[in-house]
Amino acid sequence: MRLLFVCTGNICRSPTAEAVMRHKAAAAGLADRLTIDSAGTRDWNIGLPPARLSIACAEAKGYRIKNLVARQFVVEDFATFDRIFAMDRGHLLELERLKPGDSTATLRMFLQDGEVADPFGRAPADYERCLDLIEQGSDAILEELMAQGL
Repeated sequence: MRLLFVCTGNICRSPTAEAVMRHKAAAAGLADRLTIDSAGTRDWNIGLPPARLSIACAEAKGYRIKNLVARQFVVEDFATFDRIFAMDRGHLLELERLKPGDSTATLRMFLQDGEVADPFGRAPADYERCLDLIEQGSDAILEELMAQGL
């Protein structure tokens, strides 16, 4: 199963989701059954590491994120990944617009009942709240995948 997490610049929410899901998949013994990546809808940060506060919050909870590098989402990702998760409704709308008619990738919100707000440029507490939501969403996605026989 190939999973992709998408936000705007790929330096806060989506790389955090990538790191959290990798960590949780490994803890569940599923690391060898999942390919996990992240991307941004914009090209602003290509080649850059995650935001400083994203790194600090993630590492405080034991997630490895500082080695990740931002990349931009490309249409070919619809063929590469089975499930693509948007961090907010704006990302979902943009991805729906880009999705080829013959794509079999599942496209949906990361959280079933809301959005993960962009913490960029905000207070450390906003990054912590973002991480909390990503942990909750990752747990829900992992539970769903395991219920489907992953």
